Amino acid sequence: MAGEQGEDRALVRHMLDALPHARALGMRLVDVAAGAVEIEMPWRADLVGDPRSGVLHGGVVSALMDTCCGAAVIVHPKGSRTTATLDLRIDYLRSAVPGQAVRARAECFHVTRSVAFVRAVARDSAEESGPPVAIATGAFTIEERP
Repeated sequence: MAGEQGEDRALVRHMLDALPHARALGMRLVDVAAGAVEIEMPWRADLVGDPRSGVLHGGVVSALMDTCCGAAVIVHPKGSRTTATLDLRIDYLRSAVPGQAVRARAECFHVTRSVAFVRAVARDSAEESGPPVAIATGAFTIEERP
């Protein structure tokens, strides 16, 4: 099992290195489990949507959640090594606190032959009890493994 998690961790790191937007946004892998991934994105001034408030742009939070959900699909035991977003609904609950990193945790909770269903939560605190910044649900493609 530890070997599988090591392989999954390497797979997600490779994914983050290969995706130009993930590199540009500074996404960093925090944790991997079977069908679940946690990724952090640092706060940076160039990612702010409103310079007066210092609040991150919603688009960068969206990119973080989409990437985290896709990563959860590729590490699910029934998932595939490639995936694409079919549908992603994000509800923004509040602004992220300026100056704090945003961390998303996604879980792939149901997989069919061709679709994986995922949910995610983004927080600006490392604590799971912290209030969410946004929540997401989505559907992603699955290709059968050979």
